[in-house]
Amino acid sequence: STINPVDAVYQPSPLEPSGISTMPSQAVTLPEPAQLCKSEQRPSSLPVGPVVASLGNQTPTPNSTGSGQSAPSSSLTSPSHVNLSPNTVPDFSYSSSEDEFYDADEFYQSSSSPKRCMDSSGSAAVLTRSSTGSSLKRPDTTESLNSSMSNGTNDADLFDPPDDREDDGEGESVEEHKSVIMHLLSQVRLGMDLTKVVLPTFILERRSLLEMYADFFAHPDLFVSISDQKDPKERMVQVVKWYLSAFHAGRKGSVAKKPYNPILGEIFRCHWVLPGTEDDTEPVSEGPVPWVSKSNVTFVAEQVSHHPPISAFYAECFSKRIQFNAHIWTKSKFLGMSIGVHNIGQGCVTCLDHDEHYILTFPNGYGRSILTVPWIELGGECSISCSKTGYNASIVFHTKPFYGGKKHRVTADIFSPNDKKPFCSIEGEWNGVMYAKYSTGENAVFIDTKKMPTIKKKVRKLEDQDDFESRCLWKDVTYNLKIRDIDAATAAKHALEERQRAEARARKESETSWETRLFHEDGECWVYDEPLLKRLAASKH
Repeated sequence: STINPVDAVYQPSPLEPSGISTMPSQAVTLPEPAQLCKSEQRPSSLPVGPVVASLGNQTPTPNSTGSGQSAPSSSLTSPSHVNLSPNTVPDFSYSSSEDEFYDADEFYQSSSSPKRCMDSSGSAAVLTRSSTGSSLKRPDTTESLNSSMSNGTNDADLFDPPDDREDDGEGESVEEHKSVIMHLLSQVRLGMDLTKVVLPTFILERRSLLEMYADFFAHPDLFVSISDQKDPKERMVQVVKWYLSAFHAGRKGSVAKKPYNPILGEIFRCHWVLPGTEDDTEPVSEGPVPWVSKSNVTFVAEQVSHHPPISAFYAECFSKRIQFNAHIWTKSKFLGMSIGVHNIGQGCVTCLDHDEHYILTFPNGYGRSILTVPWIELGGECSISCSKTGYNASIVFHTKPFYGGKKHRVTADIFSPNDKKPFCSIEGEWNGVMYAKYSTGENAVFIDTKKMPTIKKKVRKLEDQDDFESRCLWKDVTYNLKIRDIDAATAAKHALEERQRAEARARKESETSWETRLFHEDGECWVYDEPLLKRLAASKH
């Protein structure tokens, strides 16, 4: 990189690269015909947000947005959140929802479009079933949820299979698309906001950002075990353990790509079956995924705003009486040979049995080596705090120095109430092994991500999804990226964005505002309409 922030602090360097290194492209095995129409489950390139960041004397961190310790709210519908000051809203945001920005449309209707597709004998047309004609509507959560459910069906009938190919088809170097990359670089200058920059289609990962956020729960067993701990100290340690384990599952391969920018009103739902609970069939009947059992971890995400682009997501486990609510928006900067992401927002883990709210913030992300094989690193200071118990943790994601140093380093300290000296210090790599040193002198492995198997999420098949659900909305783009027909993928994405713009114009002309589906705004936060806390309280009355 020509510019490398160290721990999210901009460090100017007098060195300039003398040239662009090249990486050999890798051969891609075409999928079997039977697999072409199946939705893809792609690992995330960024654990938190599309690739973006701020440039200046210091890259803002979530701590600088006004996030901090807050007393729990008395409202049942709104767990404790921290108010963010108005000046934290980005002036320009990384969004494909506005007329001024296209996510992947740089050569649309252009004779100069570089053909990146198969020959006529191997190419395939855009899927005939299109969602562009469907209107976005607020769903009735009691309807069309069990459209495929019938006696005698099993998981293979109801859910998309997990994608076992990992990075098949995505391991090529950017050198293969050098002409498009140079076209991209011709539009940018150092420190430029990426709002008005058009991005080449092949950079896209084959899934939505909303689906990427589900990677926070790739270890749902660690999440639900928070509520199993007997005292506040152990619960705080378990929250930190789950938090630090939530980032490595984002991508199994080494190539970083950008997920689709969700369109306004887009929804993504999934759930996880915890080990040992496969025989539990008692339905939860309500919540994010009301057709699964009470022992499952359920997840839903919604794109609640497009300017700035804000994603809200919620997860819960009914049987463990634990829930998580979060919102994130992003701001991007071009950093020379890197792209950075400033993630603004926060999450809240709520243990209902203990009436505890753990407020946490998110690190920034950086996409490095954008001219060869892009890779991701995290940077910045984050915090986790519980105002009821007083326990808190400070976490620092360290970016790699320009010279030497290791990639993906993370350090964390966990503090007891009113103590300035931590009772537990953690150090290691967030995508590797992390070690804990306790004030008692004990040393132990805190997390070993290499030995921790992830649990695959379950998503309903495309034909059973609503038109506004992520995989259904983006199915044409996903399919054409999968067969490497870049022009067709660009056309499909253009059609989807044009539909969104037409709907926005119609709302403007009719002077109506967009109504969110499953979340509502509460101060500076976005909260799920029917959280477990609210539903259980209502059942008591």
